[in-house]
Amino acid sequence: MPTLILVRHGRSTANTEGLLAGWTPGVRLDERGAAQAAALPARLDGLPLAEVVTSPLERCQETVRPLLDARPGLTAHTDERIGECHYGDWSGRKLADLKEEPLMDVVQAHPSAAAFPGGESMRAMATRAAEAVREWNARVERDHGPDAVYLMCSHGDIIKSLVADALGLHLDLFQRISVEPCSITAIRYTRLRPFLLRLGDTGDFASLVPREEPPAEEAPVGGGAGAP
Repeated sequence: MPTLILVRHGRSTANTEGLLAGWTPGVRLDERGAAQAAALPARLDGLPLAEVVTSPLERCQETVRPLLDARPGLTAHTDERIGECHYGDWSGRKLADLKEEPLMDVVQAHPSAAAFPGGESMRAMATRAAEAVREWNARVERDHGPDAVYLMCSHGDIIKSLVADALGLHLDLFQRISVEPCSITAIRYTRLRPFLLRLGDTGDFASLVPREEPPAEEAPVGGGAGAP
């Protein structure tokens, strides 16, 4: 079965403003995010990508654009099932304010029971993303063979849920996983089990440097802004 390269979109304006973007239109890459996207073709050089699949949201479309420009024969397919979680009434709000919401405790500790007001549940988000990957695995294998490599550009919570699925982890444990903007996660699927080959690889260790403020104990909903 194929190997899946998962790319989180580059840093966005919502990341730097501390907003939970969700499906809010007009959220684009910031200057650093654009630079991260521009560096992606070189990072993936040598990988024979059979297909590119992307979330419909602008920040993902912008992230894969330099890669598509560098590989004119590669076409991007849009799949809404790997689009961001529908955060409903939380969309566009400041993450600092959302910390005061009682639901945030559930999102952190028991996400399989979390449903966003006016949006979807995290369980539904994880299910649709996993179904999309399984369908794309079958399609890529059919069209390109069992050793094919393909790429999906998606969002932090989506990628974390797919990693949890690959590792056989309950969704309630997925907040222990971290993927920074424009990080690369690789999963090789086989007939019996998936293998996690890379997790949140940016090639940059800046996010590991101790900071003046203590590290957050909560997982950043939506994925966070990455290294400063």
